[in-house]
Amino acid sequence: MTAANLTDAQLVARCRAGDEQAWAELVERFSRYVYAIAIQGFRLSEADAEDVFQEVFARTYERLDKLRNRARVEPTEEVDGGKDETLAELDLALTVREALAAVGEPCSDLLDRFFTRDESYKTISERLEIPPGTIASRISRCLVKLRGQIEGRNDGGGPSGVR
Repeated sequence: MTAANLTDAQLVARCRAGDEQAWAELVERFSRYVYAIAIQGFRLSEADAEDVFQEVFARTYERLDKLRNRARVEPTEEVDGGKDETLAELDLALTVREALAAVGEPCSDLLDRFFTRDESYKTISERLEIPPGTIASRISRCLVKLRGQIEGRNDGGGPSGVR
């Protein structure tokens, strides 16, 4: 099984065992989310976001043994007493990634294009051949769906036209 086909937990386990291909896949899998959180969430400059990106993955590598399993149950222990912001940021990236996968298409694609690829409504509209106003309303509905997923209140259905 290639690293790209592994679950997040399997990937972390392989990283802990020293698998360099697994580490490369872990960085590839979460790099857009970490970078997007730094740019979009914290409004950092590109240079500062790159510094944060490097720091997040350097600390993650150093603390692979402390990453929590991404199970649906609440963890019973805190990581570094809950004070390690770097692991908290990675945990947030994992949570967002899981929620995006759970909301499915077309929401995951639209939100990925808008937030992590930083594509404008116009660019998304042109590429998907959908009016910009429709893109805006779908992104809005998808954000509601994503929030519901993250908060654990999503019943699996979606607003009309967005599933």
